[in-house]
This record gives sequence, C-alpha cells and structure tokens, in this order.
Amino acid sequence: MAFINRKPLPFISLLYPCSAMAVKGLCLLLAIALTFVVVFDFSTAYDRPPAGKPLFVSNDRDSTSPQQVHISLVGEDKIRVTWISEDPTPATVRYGTSPQVTNGISANGNASSYTYVTYKSGEIHDVVIGPLKPDTVYYYQCGLNSSPVFSFKTPPAQFPIKFAIVGDLGQTDWTNSTLQHVSKSNYNVFLLPGDLSYADTEQPLWDSFGMVVEPLASQRPWMVTQGNHEIEKIPVIHEDTFTAYNARWHMPFEESGSASNLYYSFEVFGVHVIMLGSYTDFGADSEQYKWLQSDLGKFDRTKTPWLVVLLHAPWYNSNYAHQGESESIDMKEAMEDLLYGARVDVVFAGHVHAYERFTRVYKGDANNCAPAYITIGDGGNREGLASNSMDPCTYRFIDPQPQISVFREASFGHGELEVVNATHAMWAWHRNDDDESVVSDTFWLRNLASISACQV
Repeated sequence: MAFINRKPLPFISLLYPCSAMAVKGLCLLLAIALTFVVVFDFSTAYDRPPAGKPLFVSNDRDSTSPQQVHISLVGEDKIRVTWISEDPTPATVRYGTSPQVTNGISANGNASSYTYVTYKSGEIHDVVIGPLKPDTVYYYQCGLNSSPVFSFKTPPAQFPIKFAIVGDLGQTDWTNSTLQHVSKSNYNVFLLPGDLSYADTEQPLWDSFGMVVEPLASQRPWMVTQGNHEIEKIPVIHEDTFTAYNARWHMPFEESGSASNLYYSFEVFGVHVIMLGSYTDFGADSEQYKWLQSDLGKFDRTKTPWLVVLLHAPWYNSNYAHQGESESIDMKEAMEDLLYGARVDVVFAGHVHAYERFTRVYKGDANNCAPAYITIGDGGNREGLASNSMDPCTYRFIDPQPQISVFREASFGHGELEVVNATHAMWAWHRNDDDESVVSDTFWLRNLASISACQV
C-alpha cells in the first residue's frame, strides 16, 4: 500500500471566513476574542482527532485480473457484480453455493469504459446474477477461469436486518479504521449517503478507492448515493457531471422506475430504502420529485413496515458547516411534506463532517409523527472534522444546542441500524476513539406505521 500526501482542502467558514482573508491579523483578533468563550465551553471535553493521512492504494494484480470488485442489490433476489480489469476480459460471472464455481451457474453482462480529460478507465464489467436464496453464502468468479474466487452473503428474508451506515467515507487512515470496525459488525447491507472516493477530478483516486473498499464491498451489498464530491465538472474542459460515479457505481434505478442513477429505491425484507439525489433537480416540477411521489405510493406498509431515506446534504444541521446551501434548504422546502406525509421513519445524511442526531422533526419543530434525522458524515474523509475548536477559521457547532438536536459530536465513526422486528429498531453510533470502536449514542426507534396516532 503506497501513500500520497495531499494538502486538505481549506474550509470556508460561514461565520468566520478566514480562509478567504488576505489579512491574517483579522483571524488573530477573532481568535483572541473567542478564547474566553471556548476555554469556558465545558461541553467539548472530548479531544477530537485531526484529519487522517490520505492514502493511495495501487493495483498490483495482472492486467486481466478483476479489481475493485463490489456488489449491489438488484430487485428482490438478484445481485449486481461490478469489477474492473485493465485489459478486456469476458463480462462473465460463474457462481454457486460451492467454492467450486466452475461447476456452478454462469451469467453474462456487459463491459464499458469512460474517459475523463486525459484519463481512460479500465474495462468496467457489470453482471447481474440470480435468482438467489436469502441468507446464503455464494461463491463467485469474475472474468477468466484463472481469476480468484470471491464470496458474499445475501440478506435474510426475515428480521432482524442490520444496516451499516457511513457517510463521507474517503480514503484515509481513518477510513481504514472505520471499515475495520464495520467489518466486525456482521451487517447485511452497507449504506453510503454520498461522498465516496474524494477523487475530485483525480481519476486514479477512484481506482484507489475501489481497492480500499473491495474487501468489504465484495462480500456484502453496498448501496450508495451521490454527494458533492462526485460532481466532478470542469467548466469548458469536462462539462458532464457524475461521469465516474455513474460509470463505476451502477445502482438499481431502472428497477425502481427512476430515470437516473442519482436517485432510486430498493427493498430488504420489511425495509423500503429511498436514496435521493441532493445534486440533481428536486423541485416540485422535477423528475426526481415526481418519481419520489410515485415511489412513496407504491409499497404497502403492512408488508413493508419500515421506510428509510438517505441523501447527502442534511435538511437539519446545527453546525456552522454547510449552512444556507440550496441542496439543504430548498430540497427540504420541496420534499419535506412528501416524507412527512408518507411517515418516513428516519432520514440519514452526510456532508457535514460530524455526527448529529435530531429528534423527530417536521418544519423545524419536534413532531412525534415525523422522521428522525441523523447526520453521519464522519466516515474518514481527508478534509477533517467539523469540530469545536479554538481556531475561528474552522467550523463549529452552533451554541446553544437547538432543542431538537439530541446528540452531536465531531468525531470519525460509523452507524448501525438493526431493524429488530416490524415495530422496533436499534440505532447505535460508534465513535473511532484512538482507532477503537466505542458506542457513543444509542436509541430505540419505533416504526411510525405501528403508532395509531400517526396513521394516515
């Protein structure tokens, strides 16, 4: 594993925009003015870690071997297998319940590639396999008969179901720590609400990210949505958006009736998950809004009692980071009524590099029939945490803490949502404390469909 050192991108604080100031003295004066307040803020006893060291994982496999292998759910009983090879190889997957996959079933798909300025990707293979049995270990081989054999386990067709949830993952030493903790959680499906690789137009970092996550992403389904770091538009030079993201992370949008890979839905037994796109049109006249309205009306809460939504830019946020952005304010204005009317149980977001859990909220007020909102943009990104700090040029939590904000902390970590049965789920947020997984916030979530006062 090789490392590359890259300077973290500077934050531009909404309250103290020091990174844009040419005169350093003003920052110093602000620091002095805030010293008294920060020193006597006893709510920040935890010494939060700095940004992790960026890492770059190079490919040491031969040109025909599968690399960056990851799987995702497709429909009720199918899995999409995606991998990249440097040279063209068959878009074929051999699979079965025995490690001797040469005697198993064979499925064919397609291969494609993309260009980005002077970069050309390898061959991106996309093969859907199935039907598959639930809660079963399958072995599979990608491409040539000489390729290594991988394995994955399908989600169960009964409760409990466990989701691992990580936002703003990136690829740093904190990322590795987070993924190591997730690997021990015995999760069924991994959910990522945007900001995957932090390639930010440097396409080889997408290849590196694929290698970083392959040990986990090849064994359990990874379901993702896009964040701002996936846009990768360069005016004049590269006008298209989400080129790498759409090519590399094909999600089951077609199966959910969506016209875009940027928003879709899927189901795991008893749980309907909606992945929304913060960085595509979301107004009342947009295709995404119309699709969401239709999708919310398609499923039966008596058969699928749980409704979970993921998006990147949080609608509720008490950190100075990312305040006032259209992707948060305007999207909330456009879509909050839809989520409230459908009795969505919980909404997960990323973007803000900290953890924060809100109570059930509707239009800024606590509401027992509204979704709970959780920001979990602390997976391990290279930009650091949106933390309380004596440095006025960094983001901080807003004081006083709003009443609707139940728990908040700027630390790297991951979350686990275990849907225990049709009425109750347990949420736990695990803080990375000196690379150890420490459970720092937990609560029981009751399904809104089971509360008579919330029936619609």
